[in-house]
Amino acid sequence: MHSSDAFISKYSELVYNGFWFSPEREALQALVAETQRDVTGVVRLKLYKGNIIVAGRKSPRSLYHPKIATMEADASGYDQSDVTGFLRLNALHLKMRAAINLLLKKRKFCADQAQFFLRSHALFNSRALS
Repeated sequence: MHSSDAFISKYSELVYNGFWFSPEREALQALVAETQRDVTGVVRLKLYKGNIIVAGRKSPRSLYHPKIATMEADASGYDQSDVTGFLRLNALHLKMRAAINLLLKKRKFCADQAQFFLRSHALFNSRALS
């Protein structure tokens, strides 16, 4: 969800600044078209006092299934132990940063080495996660 917020912001900035025919705007447009290719279905809305409320949705390609969405122990779709690897991976950069900060405090790293290490580690993480 965070990346779509960034795309919306960048897209609107390009359009506002008059870059409708720019390659950047066209690339973002192609990305949106590709991500929405399989989006199908019907959404029912309720309008009430200036609000819009989703009253229902139906799609032949829906990814939602109650057995997968639930976190109950007897459901077959969710295993709580799956979360541990995800949490470890997301915490890795925080552990690395803490270790470098500790080494900097002990003066075992100079500031330039630490910045290079953090940048290269961030680049590695962004490539590994994408």
